[in-house]
Formats: sequence, C-alpha cells, structure tokens
Amino acid sequence: MPWKAISNALGLDEGGAVRDALASLWSSIGLDRLTEPTPAYRSVAFTIAVTTLAAKMAKADGVALPVEARTFERLFAIPPDEMANVRRLYDLAKQDTAGYEAYASKIAKLLEGEPDLLRNVFECLFCVASADGILHPSEDQFLETVAQKFGMNRSEFIAIRASFIHDPDSPYDVLGVRPDVSETELRSRYLALVREHHPDRLMASGVPVAFRLAADRRLAAINVAYESIREMRGRDRGALEARHP
Repeated sequence: MPWKAISNALGLDEGGAVRDALASLWSSIGLDRLTEPTPAYRSVAFTIAVTTLAAKMAKADGVALPVEARTFERLFAIPPDEMANVRRLYDLAKQDTAGYEAYASKIAKLLEGEPDLLRNVFECLFCVASADGILHPSEDQFLETVAQKFGMNRSEFIAIRASFIHDPDSPYDVLGVRPDVSETELRSRYLALVREHHPDRLMASGVPVAFRLAADRRLAAINVAYESIREMRGRDRGALEARHP
C-alpha cells in the first residue's frame, strides 16, 4: 500500500481539527471522486479509507486500545519507515466513529467486482475488533453496519462473525448452514468453503498477503466447525444406537 503518499497528501503533523483534517485528506487525494487507478487495494484512497475505518471501529466501544492498533499494523504489513505517518492518520481517525459508514461505502465502491478482497478486508476488521478478546456490542453493531455497506447479507455476516467469536454452539453458523442440513449438503458446503479460502486460490486471484492472514484464520475456523459437527453427529448416532441396539 502507498503509505508514503498519506503524509504527502496532507501535513498530518501540522495538527488541526480531526474532522477537518480527515475531510481535507479525503478530498486532496480524490477519495471523494474515487478516481484512483487500479488495482484499488494499492491506491492511496483505499489505504486511507481502510486505516480510518479500522481506527473508528476500534473506537466503537468507547476506547481505542493499543492492542487493536498493533493488530491493524501487523495485518496490513506497514513498513517501519512509514509507521509514524500511518499512526498519525490512525490517531486522527480514532477520536470518534463519525462518518464510518461513508468510509465503508467508499471501500465497497473501490473494490466493486472484487468480492474476495472485500470479504478479506471485512475479516481483517474482525481481527482488529477481537484483538482484545472481547467483541463489545457497539463493535458488533458497527461491523454489522459495515457488512451491509459491503453488500453482505445477514447469513454471510453471521458466518464470518462465528469464525472470530468463540461460541461452542455455533459451528453451523460458521459454515452458514442450518442444524438440520443433510450430510451430503454439509460436506458439499464445507468443500466449497475450503476451495473458496484455499491459499492457492487467493494467491491466484491477487489477494494481498496481508489479507490472506485473516482468510487463513477463517479457513481454520471452517475446518474446526466441520469436525465439530461431525463429532457431535457421531456422538448422537452412537447414543441412538445404544438406546436401540
């Protein structure tokens, strides 16, 4: 990502009102016009929108914690020599959550036609939100709104959410299927999800390494969910056979 262009677009170290600074930065690099060249994920507009959205998401529960900022920096592989610039932008954005819906919409527009990458961005946001081990209700609502702006339906949101929020009763949610799903349909869904999140496929589609980290976590959750369902169903069958030999 073009981190260096952030500081060139606006003198972030000069201070100024938070919203005025963000608005000026937004306008100065053309984020309001969405004229950045492709690939979108390498554009300055995308970099600023994602950084701002992640910072505002961290603030959703009232306190933007250092662990959330560190998780963001790790996921997006920020070069050490650009860390100061990105942190200035992040610190500006984390002052409040105002306008986050607009940034989510801009990201959706920039990644229009790239659903895999859009989903990976959303998974990275969930990584940041769950970095402190707790998903606050306000963060949950924030992310659900972002999912809507990204064009995700409720079932897609629940499936991704279940990958990051450890609820032992939700393996079916992780796979996005009903508890009464047949064995054939269950395996078909599982294999489809594995193909969708396989590292080779993501590499072939051009998904950046930073976003593949979140996808790897989602794939691990998918595998665990599938095995959990098989184990539960195996125990149920065993109990039934014991009662009716």
